[in-house]
Amino acid sequence: MSTNRNTRKTLIGTVSSRSGDKSVKVTVPYKIPHPRYQKVINRKTVVHVHDEANETKLGDKVEIMETRPISRLKRWRVIRVIEAAITAEAVAVNENDVAASVPTKTAKA
Repeated sequence: MSTNRNTRKTLIGTVSSRSGDKSVKVTVPYKIPHPRYQKVINRKTVVHVHDEANETKLGDKVEIMETRPISRLKRWRVIRVIEAAITAEAVAVNENDVAASVPTKTAKA
């Protein structure tokens, strides 16, 4: 009788929150038919995930795997980042940069 102990559930979801050090929330969407009317309903599950390397950011598509309890809520861990989110980096602007970008008016005679 051979049993494989390492067959654990894996899910693919999107990082919806970075709550603390090495912790993220991942939203896993799924579809299910309505019991009576059979219309497809969109549902989601939010799970608390352990991110050991702090490599994920908001909006990343990640693969997660079930694991032993790491804390009170965390029962999943990040395996890999499938697709990184496209984010714009904020750049501080000072008055000199704004003044340099505004064209000056010339007097017409």
